[in-house]
Amino acid sequence: MAQAVKELWPEVLLAIGPSIEDGFYYDFDRKTPFTDDDLMRIEERMCQIIGRNQPFIRKEVSKKEAQDYFTGLKEEYKLELLKEIPDEKVTFYKTGEDFTDLCRGPHIDSSAQIKAFKLLSVAGAYWHGIETNPMLQRIYGTCFNSENELKEHLQNLEDAKTRDHRKLGPALELFDIYQEEAGPGLVFYHPKGAMLRKIIEDYERSEHLKRGYEIVMTPHIMQACLWQTSGHYEYYKENMYTFKIEDKEFVLKPMNCPGHILIYKSKTRSYRDLPIRFFELGTVYRHEKTGVLHGLLRVRGFTQDDAHIFCLPSQLKDEIKAVIDFVFDTMKIFGFNDVGIELSTRPVKSIGTDEDWALATAALEDSLKDKGLEYEINAGDGAFYGPKIDIKLKDALKRKWQCATIQCDFSLPKRFGLEYIDSDGKAKQPVMLHRVILGSLERFMGALVEHYNGNFPLWLAPVQVAVIPIKDSTKAYAQKITEMLLEKQFRADIDERNETLNKRIAQAELEKVPYIVIVGDREAAKEAVSVRKKGKGDIGIMGINEFIGKLEEEVRNKNIDCSSPIRS
Repeated sequence: MAQAVKELWPEVLLAIGPSIEDGFYYDFDRKTPFTDDDLMRIEERMCQIIGRNQPFIRKEVSKKEAQDYFTGLKEEYKLELLKEIPDEKVTFYKTGEDFTDLCRGPHIDSSAQIKAFKLLSVAGAYWHGIETNPMLQRIYGTCFNSENELKEHLQNLEDAKTRDHRKLGPALELFDIYQEEAGPGLVFYHPKGAMLRKIIEDYERSEHLKRGYEIVMTPHIMQACLWQTSGHYEYYKENMYTFKIEDKEFVLKPMNCPGHILIYKSKTRSYRDLPIRFFELGTVYRHEKTGVLHGLLRVRGFTQDDAHIFCLPSQLKDEIKAVIDFVFDTMKIFGFNDVGIELSTRPVKSIGTDEDWALATAALEDSLKDKGLEYEINAGDGAFYGPKIDIKLKDALKRKWQCATIQCDFSLPKRFGLEYIDSDGKAKQPVMLHRVILGSLERFMGALVEHYNGNFPLWLAPVQVAVIPIKDSTKAYAQKITEMLLEKQFRADIDERNETLNKRIAQAELEKVPYIVIVGDREAAKEAVSVRKKGKGDIGIMGINEFIGKLEEEVRNKNIDCSSPIRS
């Protein structure tokens, strides 16, 4: 793609072009914006390059040679990249007669091996992601081994547009972000969205209690000294909200771990007490840059289903495996049957000893191996205090969403002086696991909305049943049906508006209500209801008790067949 751009517009400067999960991009410095017509021209030139069967030739050169080469071409971004490379040798790749780029590689042997590709879009991107740097133009593309795979991916991208939670959320009256009035990255839940969140939270509390967790709550603000001890002040301050009260600096908490640590330290702990599992639906605040905010997926205030497990070293692997089981059980309940797993290792900026990092990494990796799970190594992307397992759920369109995380930490227990009295009467240091199951509730709800396209299964639907009387004479019976459903703790709404029956049915379907019950004189005489099921239409007349029994079974089993996640 970069070669095609340079052949069409030689004056354009090249920045950087990596591969990404679903394709690739390249950043260009061009005075005039790329248009849709330009993308078509670039695609056509790329096809010509593929047809030339150009080999990709790797060449290792000294950094001085590379600097001389790019100085001659006046490629200032390449020169800046060279300054950031510590090695004395770098690699060039040449393709065609005169196109050479700085690249680590590897590459395919020849351009003719490229089978199916598509340029997708153009977006603005600051050089190195820094707002004070020049704004570049980023062209995104994707590439597959066959035309069929490409077509499937492009169809998924089209489907994703209709499923976008930023559109569905307000349309279904779930949530909104009042950026101008209240500020960016802050979520307001409307009644239906708050109900959906309550359902998720109630499920989580119940499941944590079943699994031996204790519920705790910690303040939203704490003194800065606590975050200095934890290391967050040094390693994370640019993302923290800080302020002063009575000459003391406070922090709006970005994490829950220091609060849980203080609760652990509140009394002497014995080895017999461990493991101790503290769970909190803790709301945290992080100063994310405006440019990276994205609906519910990246916000400034969000709630984590956060827990910290304090355990003996001998208990560590069993606790990690129990959390992995918890994650998989929960994902299945919510209709996510496919995940990807990454093991993230020590970053450049970190705390703790080499020995502790080796022990922590081995505990996580051995647990994954014991469970027989496939995983990828994500080098250098661990937390500053410990390595982590990231479990990414895959939605109906096979997109990955970061949710569950398990972090193994020897460092914070040491920094805070955590202890337990062992069987020999000596004080020893526990190991600490940081973990979330859903992660950010906001991000998980965004994923849930897009996965189901707003067509939630019955147990999750904010409104489960819409009751519609055909005419005024059956309103009393419709009200009775509604009250019976409410008494059985089903979420039911009655629509008595002075609109046609078809309009009211259409409105309930637009709101993606799982069941619509219609009552007229015939139904009232039989103590029955006419039932419409989302995705199936009219399923017939049944007695009210039979209908309630059907609902109870579906909720009890948490069935998800009432809405098709793939193409609903």
